[in-house]
Amino acid sequence: MESELSFLISVLIICADISAGVLGIEAEIDQRKQQHHPNHQQHGCRRNPSSGAFAEGVAAIVLLSIVHVTANVLGGYAYNRSKQDIKRATANKILAVAFFVISWIFFAVSYSTLMVGTLANSRSNRYCSLRSRWLFLIGGIFCLGHGLVTSAFYVSALAASKEDKENVQQEDPANRRGA
Repeated sequence: MESELSFLISVLIICADISAGVLGIEAEIDQRKQQHHPNHQQHGCRRNPSSGAFAEGVAAIVLLSIVHVTANVLGGYAYNRSKQDIKRATANKILAVAFFVISWIFFAVSYSTLMVGTLANSRSNRYCSLRSRWLFLIGGIFCLGHGLVTSAFYVSALAASKEDKENVQQEDPANRRGA
């Protein structure tokens, strides 16, 4: 049952990140349509904000954030506290740490590019100077990568946690016999 639930959560992580990526790409398409629309209004600055791109950008940011927080909370944290931990670390724990770092890099890039693209498409004149060329597309592609890396982190973190539990159970009877 636990492995089925883990598989389901992993699939949900990937699907939600794919949805965020598609929303980011759709926002790029809406933004391009708005720029080439003949009846566009310029709201006091040289850019043409797209309300569709803004809404899709916000939705992509929210989905990405939910997925990232959920995967990190459910996956737990697999870190090494000392050199001894690093020497004794299993392959799953090393993979979990590596995927954890990579997932944060993907999150930072996708979140920041989607955020800047979304702000550039807001109706506020405060963000007139922001250029958003290709930002939604880059953010959407990184969302897709984030889904794969975050799912790999989740699976490897669960495997490392399972190994740790098995190691603790094997050590406890040995300690009781020796005492």
